[in-house]
Amino acid sequence: MNKFYTLIVFIISISFTSCQFSENIYINEDGSGRMEFSFDGTQLMQMAGEEMSKGKEEAIDSTFSFKELFDAKRDSISKLTEEEQLELKNLEPFSMHMVMNPETSEMKFDMFTDFKEVGELQDMFKAMNSFGNMEKGKSGAQANDPTNPFSSLGKDGSTALEYNYNGKTFKRVAKIIDKEAYKKVTDSLGEMAVMFGSSKYKLNYHFPKAIKSVSNETAMFSADRKSFTVEFGFMEYLSNPEALNVEVVLED
Repeated sequence: MNKFYTLIVFIISISFTSCQFSENIYINEDGSGRMEFSFDGTQLMQMAGEEMSKGKEEAIDSTFSFKELFDAKRDSISKLTEEEQLELKNLEPFSMHMVMNPETSEMKFDMFTDFKEVGELQDMFKAMNSFGNMEKGKSGAQANDPTNPFSSLGKDGSTALEYNYNGKTFKRVAKIIDKEAYKKVTDSLGEMAVMFGSSKYKLNYHFPKAIKSVSNETAMFSADRKSFTVEFGFMEYLSNPEALNVEVVLED
């Protein structure tokens, strides 16, 4: 379990450097729903292909819950502050489906959870950042880690992200709270910007009713207009997280 846990931390920590990342939200009529974070790290796997082969890593196709992982790491978690433990607890409802195959260079995984209301999503982002920091022995969120798209969200971060839904209108609102601090984030990318260059960040949102309008003009609608997709370059997202702000108005 410990080896598997370390592998998960490793993936979450580095896969953002060269992967396709999708933020998928499915909302039901009553406002409940499911959120999925889908990662396609095949490009990263291809880059590390020779090293993976040397290690004779076995193929993995597994589904598990974070609660199971945390149960195996209770001793480490007990050493965190009470606030950090509460942040991690928000991640317990998440499960993950992971596929890694060194022979085919495939690396894909989906983190998913159900929510009772859209407002719960803010805490999920903060929890994911705390999870990555826990194994590194660091306290609190890292506001200047450009390789982790969640690192600036929440307490002490230079940005904040909120979701709101009232049955008629859905909003995803990212804000740069500290412009000077966030500039340090983007300035620190350096050579890593080359790796980010081919990565994409997608929003895939699904609603119980047809969509009347989406504030982003590049949105691509499904045939029944109950879903839309917006795609950005990952570097564009890092440089200006507010560019992914959307307001969705549903039909009556």
